[in-house]
Amino acid sequence: GTSMTKAALLTAILLISPLSAQAACQSEQQTLFSCMTAKGKRIQLCDQQQTLEYSFGKPSLKPEIVVQVPRSAATTSQWQGVGRWMSYSVEIPNGKTVYSVFWGVDRLSDEHGIEAGVHVEVNGKHAATVKCGENSKIIQNMEGIDLKATEM
Repeated sequence: GTSMTKAALLTAILLISPLSAQAACQSEQQTLFSCMTAKGKRIQLCDQQQTLEYSFGKPSLKPEIVVQVPRSAATTSQWQGVGRWMSYSVEIPNGKTVYSVFWGVDRLSDEHGIEAGVHVEVNGKHAATVKCGENSKIIQNMEGIDLKATEM
């Protein structure tokens, strides 16, 4: 019975409870988007190579929403280099719902006000927008992501 190493035991424990608390993406390179809302919930999008994972909820609790989609199912809209509004988004479909994680900035305003968060669409109609909190640290790595373009 002593043949099980501490590492193996730790791995077994980790495998048993992956969703007890909301884990951050494994590394900054894999965090496509992350921020905290005014109500202390985290909007997060992780790049897991073959799949993308969107999650929403308080970091200390099990996420309220977790959606994993194959990379081929996700789409992106990328700033085309024109206009004052520079924005990037990644769309994660989940049945009839689409979570559009977005980040945008007005390049010409003095404040450079950033708007970021997630738009929720149900059956092609806008259902809700949850924005990042004003003082939230926003991680945004959606620029240039290799996904097919979102059809407008």
